[in-house]
Amino acid sequence: MVCVGYALQHQKPAWMQGLLSEKFFVGCGTHDSARKNEKNIYCLDCCKSICPHCLPAHLTHRLLQVRRYVYHDVIRLDDLVKLIDCSYVQSYTINSAKVVFLNQRPQSRPFKGSGNMCGTCERILQEPYFYCSLACKVDHIVKQGKDLSRYLHKCEILPLSDFVFTQLESLKGDAGDLDDGQMTPNSIFDNPLSSGSSASGTVGCKTLACTATTDFVKKKRSGLISQDFPATPEVVASLSRRKGTPQRSPLY
Repeated sequence: MVCVGYALQHQKPAWMQGLLSEKFFVGCGTHDSARKNEKNIYCLDCCKSICPHCLPAHLTHRLLQVRRYVYHDVIRLDDLVKLIDCSYVQSYTINSAKVVFLNQRPQSRPFKGSGNMCGTCERILQEPYFYCSLACKVDHIVKQGKDLSRYLHKCEILPLSDFVFTQLESLKGDAGDLDDGQMTPNSIFDNPLSSGSSASGTVGCKTLACTATTDFVKKKRSGLISQDFPATPEVVASLSRRKGTPQRSPLY
């Protein structure tokens, strides 16, 4: 019984084993034909990586968003500290948010000399950090024979940020999406000048007509004219006009 209790104390929990071994930013097999199907979310309750299209089946689960930094997986420090003690793990700042690496990164050559190094993989670190990644700290604790459960935090609720759910809502209209940022009639005519007073209404209409003509010219020259952008007789006439023969001014 003592050996079993000792093993349980030093064994990594299932969610941690999955988090450190899962492959992220690969295509989701369940949603292979869907757009933006990279697996960048980890479900702690299912112990597997999922893509944004899988979220509806995991909304009540504890979720972590995995990010990418210099081609390696990172997690926001604010999210990770809810699950485990991340002290002395070197963090990096991305878009004003601190992140830590999940696993150790390969090194081109071993470090030779004196300096602050990772206690597991001997990567050079800044003071006062002891570990370069979460995996390095966990492995060091286990190798030292310490009780890993003392570093774990109980977390029953771990929701994703609102930004992720905003992305999910946009993916729901995948079939009716606009053509990825290309100009459409609705976006062209959505101009603040059109909501002005009656005195400035004429100016707004002229400005909108000019904008529509300009964008029509761009689309015609680039071969993008379609049914979504009707060609009115006035616009076609303005496009068909050519400059006359230039006349030299008389010399006196």
